[in-house]
Amino acid sequence: MKKTLFTLVVIILSLAAVNAQEKWSLEKCINHAKEHNIDLQIRKLDAEVQANNAAQSKLDLLPSVNGNSSYNFSYGRTLRADNTYGDINTQSGSLGISASLSLFNGFQKQNSIKQNKLDLEASLQDVEKAKEDMALSITSSYLNILFNKELLQIAKEKLKVTQLQIKRSEILVEAGTLPKGTLMEQNAQAAREELEVVNATNNLDLNLLDLAQLLDLENPESFDIEIPELPVLNATRSMIDPESVFINALEFRPEMKAAKYRLESSEKGLIIAKGQRAPSLSMSGYWGSSYSKDFAEYGFNASGAPIVVREEMKLSDQLSNRENKAFGFNLSIPIFNGGTVNRNIANAKININRYKLNMENSKNILRKEIQQAHANAKAAMNKYFSSETAVSSTEEAFRYTEEKFNLGLVNSVDYNQEKNNLFQAKSNLLQAKYEYIFRTKILDFYNGIEIKL
Repeated sequence: MKKTLFTLVVIILSLAAVNAQEKWSLEKCINHAKEHNIDLQIRKLDAEVQANNAAQSKLDLLPSVNGNSSYNFSYGRTLRADNTYGDINTQSGSLGISASLSLFNGFQKQNSIKQNKLDLEASLQDVEKAKEDMALSITSSYLNILFNKELLQIAKEKLKVTQLQIKRSEILVEAGTLPKGTLMEQNAQAAREELEVVNATNNLDLNLLDLAQLLDLENPESFDIEIPELPVLNATRSMIDPESVFINALEFRPEMKAAKYRLESSEKGLIIAKGQRAPSLSMSGYWGSSYSKDFAEYGFNASGAPIVVREEMKLSDQLSNRENKAFGFNLSIPIFNGGTVNRNIANAKININRYKLNMENSKNILRKEIQQAHANAKAAMNKYFSSETAVSSTEEAFRYTEEKFNLGLVNSVDYNQEKNNLFQAKSNLLQAKYEYIFRTKILDFYNGIEIKL
């Protein structure tokens, strides 16, 4: 008894947990992808690298300072000051610090700062473009799930109508007013419609899995979305002229901003290349000292006894006496360098032309995309309202056929055909509705309106 009670409690808690599970809104899906999508994270890292390059170009204006130190050991016979050889074991060391500062180099460093800043802005726009492309993909997948949810309900509704008709036919068959073959045909129709429900359920599950994988969820089994309040579709909605949308999009679309920044960066590249023709002036300074220690330098006096030839100087005295300082300027004037500068300038000009063409190509692509989005939205709108009319007409035809079937004036084959026509029309309307919503969202997207449901 206790075991059974425990099992029931577990089942109830599990069902409660499922019912309490939060369903994902479109906004939550998009925000989650912005934080966790791997491709987007890679693009963000690329932008961070460019940010580091921009910061480094500013630091390049500062002087470079380097310290150096060395310590050496020397053994063996060495020529002494009195022009005789003796065994000398010596340790020596040195230390120093040097600094250099570029005073002028044709403003190459200053222009490199501006160029790296433009490259950074272009990289940030690439990230924004990736976010918007991802949001469109998620919206498409989200609407596809909503479509399949409603399609599943239509399939269940169709099956329910057939099951109700079967119950009525069973009564008529038992009463002898309806042939048994009609009931058998209806049972066969119900079996086909049950398969349609199964297929619709499978398609919905697959679409949920697709979106869960697009979001990189680790456990997609329990993933589901919330049903939003969809926008009202009406034939009076006016669509903005595609050329107006295009002119507006040129100002804020991230791909256009990125193309503009890269063109400006290439122009800075030409200025940098020309700067290589200018003389460069730099300033440098140095401070250093050294130290030497003789462990033993042996010689002999007149009587042949060993003596120390030289006494060791103190460390502090050596560092002070051997101190070395230097300060100076260096001017470099380019005269001939194998044509490197001219080649760099020529390549920089070619690079400018390349980015001009890239910008024109981006404009052409954007114009075509907007024109196509406008045409698709208009076609989807016409298809939707035509489908609405078709459903209304088919519903009237089905009601008329159903009445005749109930009176025995129409056979089951004609009845099922008319019923299939009705639910096919409803499916077409459903598909047209979500296509219309998606196409208008794309058009709004190009017009700078955030994607929301």
